Amino acid sequence: MGVDGAVRPPAYQTLAEGLREEITSGRLRPGERLPTEPQLCARSGVSRSTVREALRLLASQHLIVTTRGVTGGSFVAHPSPENLSDTLSTGLNLLLNTSTAGLCDLMEVRESLEVPAAAQAARRRGEEHLADLEAALFDPELADVPAMLAAHRAFHAALVAATGNPLFELLSRPLYQVSNEREVAATAPAGFWRQVDTDHRELLRCVKAQDAEGATKVAREHIRFIRVSLAPDS
Repeated sequence: MGVDGAVRPPAYQTLAEGLREEITSGRLRPGERLPTEPQLCARSGVSRSTVREALRLLASQHLIVTTRGVTGGSFVAHPSPENLSDTLSTGLNLLLNTSTAGLCDLMEVRESLEVPAAAQAARRRGEEHLADLEAALFDPELADVPAMLAAHRAFHAALVAATGNPLFELLSRPLYQVSNEREVAATAPAGFWRQVDTDHRELLRCVKAQDAEGATKVAREHIRFIRVSLAPDS
């Protein structure tokens, strides 16, 4: 607490926020080495343990990577949608698990992102994307719920990857990492997973044929089917 009575954040957090701002503003570029621990101590006037705590915080947020050895140190991480989406996933799960947002809100956002993403995927997909989509198909008669959930996530992750737009990936990935998804999906009505499988195969057909209009239609109907099935009152 400061002299004005305001609560001050811990010193490590203040240091981490300053370094985070340098990274996100681009003043520190991906692959660039951060100042050494002694240099950060001298620059910020804090102890080495405080510096290390700040660096651990930045590493947990996938903003830096730290290596050991003679040539080691802390370096600005190369941004990855998969890693950066972890932070968004934490916030999303917090909102959903505290009833601040509900399943219908989640499906509304999914529709706004996934429908245009399906069209872009149809226009831009490569052979490697088609292979990933095919690998994520499942047999609803043989697979159990956890396996089908994993395949469902993998299919939609592959679909947004096919857009070639890392922002689609960053914003969409957290939507497939909802912590209570398994409980919701386990109570799905009869025939739910059979229809999901049918939709996925039709989406793949449209993407393979580079049919953006067809992919848009199937993606919209798919999201609406999931919403009506899992959140019928929305």
